Amino acid sequence: MYLLLGASGVGKTLLVKRLQNILTDSGWCCHLTLQVGTNLTDLLIQKKITIRELGGCMGPIWPSYYGDCSSVLFMIDAANPTQISSSCVQLLSLLSTEQLASASVLILFNKIDLPCYMSLVEMKSLFRIQDIISCANQPITVVETSARDGTGLPDVLQWLRSTLKDPS
Repeated sequence: MYLLLGASGVGKTLLVKRLQNILTDSGWCCHLTLQVGTNLTDLLIQKKITIRELGGCMGPIWPSYYGDCSSVLFMIDAANPTQISSSCVQLLSLLSTEQLASASVLILFNKIDLPCYMSLVEMKSLFRIQDIISCANQPITVVETSARDGTGLPDVLQWLRSTLKDPS
């Protein structure tokens, strides 16, 4: 089980739908609504994996889903610097959880195609991403994406494939 977490409106649902479309060659999905609650999506990447997307409003109960989780995708809205501090707190909280001590973590800076008054470098610095990576017990990968235009999605698929490899 993979968990897809992040604040409301960061693009989690669109990411999953775009990955699904890439893997099935089914073209562009047209209508999305704001996800409330949880959403399960199966992807066939060498073998079937299940991504459980949890709505941002469910943050307080995310820990109840950690036990079934092997990997975490954590999404941040790169076009919304006002969410940086709350996203950072959420990320630090999940990285310090015993149940996720051995989980692989993918941090997605999404919406890089949208204008923002801060550069991505400034945002990552404010987020203190290098400090987080150096202090975490988990292997962390950072990818810049646009779920809307597809930027970075091949890197996300590559990361998903890499988490399937036998660690022995």
